[in-house]
Amino acid sequence: MTKGKILLGPSSFGAASPAPVDLLQAAGYEIVDNPFKRRLTREELLGLLPGIKGLIAGLEPLDRGVLEQSELKALSRVGSGMSNVDMPAAQALGIHVSSTPDGPTLAVAELTVGCLMNLLRQTSAMDRAMRTGEWDKRMGRQLRDLTIAIVGYGRIGRKTGELFSALGAKIQIVDPFVDAASVSAPVVSLEQALEGADAIALHASGETCIIDAAGFGRMKPGMFLLNAARGELIDYDALFAALADGRVAGIWADAHPQEPYKGKLLEFDQALLTPHIGSYSLEGRIQMELDAAQNLLNDLEKAS
Repeated sequence: MTKGKILLGPSSFGAASPAPVDLLQAAGYEIVDNPFKRRLTREELLGLLPGIKGLIAGLEPLDRGVLEQSELKALSRVGSGMSNVDMPAAQALGIHVSSTPDGPTLAVAELTVGCLMNLLRQTSAMDRAMRTGEWDKRMGRQLRDLTIAIVGYGRIGRKTGELFSALGAKIQIVDPFVDAASVSAPVVSLEQALEGADAIALHASGETCIIDAAGFGRMKPGMFLLNAARGELIDYDALFAALADGRVAGIWADAHPQEPYKGKLLEFDQALLTPHIGSYSLEGRIQMELDAAQNLLNDLEKAS
């Protein structure tokens, strides 16, 4: 006799190590895997939730309608962002909600730094060229002394800024909730960052577009854009135009408006694309999943 069923939303949960799933099973729960092996749609999630007591959640749409139709007692987000969860609805329905804000911090920050360096030196573009027989030596740029604006100065934004600073970059902070007196880097508006920075790293939460056609119009030519947050933060039609006219010299996108992403951005040589793997370092992923599993068990115990 089990204590109930737990649905694993993220298709990769337990892939790095069986320990998080073992932890849930050892506590007496039956595990239900994601049969689609990708991010669940709303309809798919609704079809899987009947009889489910606990949810290990990724970025599935957990709106009021979904939560109201569920029998969930607790959900545990693998990651830090909670924009896909209707928190007031969860609270009203008595569903315990937790997240793992510390787990992805270093992994995402390191990847952000590495991908900007890739764009600056055009490493991936030259690799692709060599594989087609071209010996194309492209002039790159150094990271040192560049001005990099960090949009969203939470755990990941802070760690990213810390790493960039260690490499000699100048940091600007864009975050209305940061007290300028509590940080050493200048706090600026998004408009100021767009006009003056050499690169912008998006680590903000939410799904509201913050860089639209007008924002791209403010950028100085040759800007680099890094998005490890949400695809919805960028107006993609405006991005395509900015890439075409050189206002954006390069973009790294790890988060996309639709996933799996198969859109027009794939056509641009200046685009470096990854399949939402910011937190996918072996060490960070295992710890994050263990934290998520333990959080869920703790909350299910409270709800029993």
